[in-house]
Amino acid sequence: MIRHSLISTAIITALSSFSAHAALVTGQVFDNNKQPLSYADVHVHGKAQSIKTDENGRFSINIDANSQLHISKNNFVDARVQVTETSSALNITLVPTSVESVVVYASALHKNSLEMISPVSVLSGDELRNKAKPTLGETLKGLPGVNASYFGPVSSSPIIRGLDGPRVKITQNGLDSSDASRIGPDHATSNDSLAAEQIEVLRGPATLLYGSGAIGGVVNVVDNRIPTDNIEQLTGAVEYSHDTVSNANTYAAKLETGHNNFNFHFDGTKRTGDDYQTPRFNLPEEEHEDHEGHDEEEHETATSVKNTFIDSQTVNFGTSYVGEHLTLGVSYGRIETDYGIPAHSHEHSHDHEHEHDHDEGEEEAVYARVEQDRWQGLMSYALHNNWIETINLRLGYTDYRHAEIEDGAIGTIFSNETTEARLNIEHKLGNWHGMAGYHFSDSDYDADGEEAFTPASKTTTHALFILEEKQFGDVTLELGARIEDYNIDSNVGAAAHDHDHDHEDDHTDEHANEITPYSKSFTNLSASAGAIWQYTPGQSIALSVSHSERAPLSAELLSNGVHIATGTYELGLGYAIEDGEIHFEPENIKQETSTNIDFGFRRFSGDFGYTVNFFYNDIANFYYQQNTGLVFDEEHGLEAAEPGHDDGMAVYQFVSKDAKLYGIEFDAHYQLNSNAMVKVFGDSTTAKLADDEGYLPRIPANKLGSELQYNISDWQFSLTGTHYFEQRDITAYETATDSYTLFDAQANYQLSVGPVDTQFYINVDNITDELGFVHSSFIKDEAPLPGRNFRIGLRGYF
Repeated sequence: MIRHSLISTAIITALSSFSAHAALVTGQVFDNNKQPLSYADVHVHGKAQSIKTDENGRFSINIDANSQLHISKNNFVDARVQVTETSSALNITLVPTSVESVVVYASALHKNSLEMISPVSVLSGDELRNKAKPTLGETLKGLPGVNASYFGPVSSSPIIRGLDGPRVKITQNGLDSSDASRIGPDHATSNDSLAAEQIEVLRGPATLLYGSGAIGGVVNVVDNRIPTDNIEQLTGAVEYSHDTVSNANTYAAKLETGHNNFNFHFDGTKRTGDDYQTPRFNLPEEEHEDHEGHDEEEHETATSVKNTFIDSQTVNFGTSYVGEHLTLGVSYGRIETDYGIPAHSHEHSHDHEHEHDHDEGEEEAVYARVEQDRWQGLMSYALHNNWIETINLRLGYTDYRHAEIEDGAIGTIFSNETTEARLNIEHKLGNWHGMAGYHFSDSDYDADGEEAFTPASKTTTHALFILEEKQFGDVTLELGARIEDYNIDSNVGAAAHDHDHDHEDDHTDEHANEITPYSKSFTNLSASAGAIWQYTPGQSIALSVSHSERAPLSAELLSNGVHIATGTYELGLGYAIEDGEIHFEPENIKQETSTNIDFGFRRFSGDFGYTVNFFYNDIANFYYQQNTGLVFDEEHGLEAAEPGHDDGMAVYQFVSKDAKLYGIEFDAHYQLNSNAMVKVFGDSTTAKLADDEGYLPRIPANKLGSELQYNISDWQFSLTGTHYFEQRDITAYETATDSYTLFDAQANYQLSVGPVDTQFYINVDNITDELGFVHSSFIKDEAPLPGRNFRIGLRGYF
């Protein structure tokens, strides 16, 4: 009550002291050669109003007293100009850069990608559309420091600096995507890159704004489903593309219009594809007994990965009112997707006779059916001449359902209902500019079926956060803190691992079906300090130190069952194994605590530029899955694994041990001439347990790549080569992964068809048809990367 009263008092005080003195400010924007810049964006800081300069670089915009104009244009460094009611005839010069400058919405303080203290990458415009794949992981994996989990091309999540799953927060317009992708690697993310305006990747801890799930980084998908600028006329886009490697067809459309401050948005996508083709590879070896009783090895090969089809459709509707100071909006999105789950084994059924009665090709495919309804709301009120600049409230409700279907029947259903609210109050106190806010999230997760290895749970968080910055000459200092109350409630079966036995003498214990109510609360504290020094125009050094705490998810804490997707039996932190029996003993569960240091060098002016980041992450109580040396089958339960016997599933348990992750990521570019640019990029991550106890599992291999871009007339060409090094830093239960090199090419042609701006493109992925295996994949030996693919498409804008 005290917290809500303080917030209400602040809002009332700000509104009561608000006074508006509208004034018209005019100006002109030039480049460094005094040539006018047309179609540059001019934005009033803290206000939902944005315009573009005309063909002569001129603009006029209404402001209140003591405002700040933010002027930006691609290939130029952003400018910020203080203005008053008496300001007029402004002459603003933008400094050229060969690096695109983009406002990062996830930064919360309206910073562009060149001003950020934390390392950030942004995909937008044609670059995003050319690189867009069915999953976020495949779309982003070429960025420095970013890789993909790769459970086939239809289920692939981002890995940032060796961290994935619950440590990488995936958001849509700043709110959690609220799917089940962090429960298992076969669960696809629900974000569609085709509908995105831009995708932002924040490397390193971003827990201050996004909670304990962001201990490794944030991927924020930004779209315009709730328009925040007034749309004056009907605009739209359509696209069609075809991929040969999976015979996939993709259709996408977007329409936007507005009238009298009311705006409307629609977008939709449809994607269908078959199993994808690969270079010929050896299937995992299996030992069989021949007719004479001798063991023999069967070597089978394949040129495709079975059960990797996709059939997906999404629609999003949104509307908003954008006034001088008030913005109100609401949106609704619907996702319906069927996709195959490769390497989905059902050995736990032990119906061996049935398994060998038919050929592998006749086996019934197991696939997932995903349905999601997502509502979002936005309220923003901008004030001026006041210590409070903007009050921003985002609301979200997501109803997610993931069903796994076998033999035409639903086997397991995973569902997640999430309600989220984020209140941000942007303010300026003296020379400090910052953001304070409240963040609420309530997630109701349920699983029902034979593969429900994690019990139903309800997770609720309440958090207060603050982020402040101040400029000292050429140095900008940023400080932040967050306190989060995290609570998880569940009903845990006392003997969830027990299964029916065929022996009549085996009577189930009285407590076998007992349900134990479980509730646990954590208080997560996070803090950060960072600075960026613009020691010369266009060059900077950034340093940040952060402390982040994370409580375990229900899957890490309470898992107890067969996880078919990974072919393992999983146990959570809350269980102990004694004499072959599993006991629920959730005592002394400690938070995962990260201390992260980031140090970066940047140059973004002129023809030559680079970004080099070094990072060191010391994590106490790091949660990861460890092989227990036991196997599980339904007939015998838990027993010690024996060499030469592959019956049963290996038992993996979540444990917590101290770990260290460190590495480097970089990208550099050189503008050879007005038509050509060359880029070099790469990353390296080392992840090991403390005290020389070994490496962490499934850490992505290092990569090094180069890209050549060439433009001539209406043509745009690019050629990219990426080498993935071998990965030999492995755990005892992993196998090494060989190196491979991928070459990709793109060609775009711009043409005009009446009022429609049209772009024809052809992409050739994996030109040399290289066989590559992804070390971070749970099914790397059964699902190599796709072979040579021709993607042909057509885009139109009007």
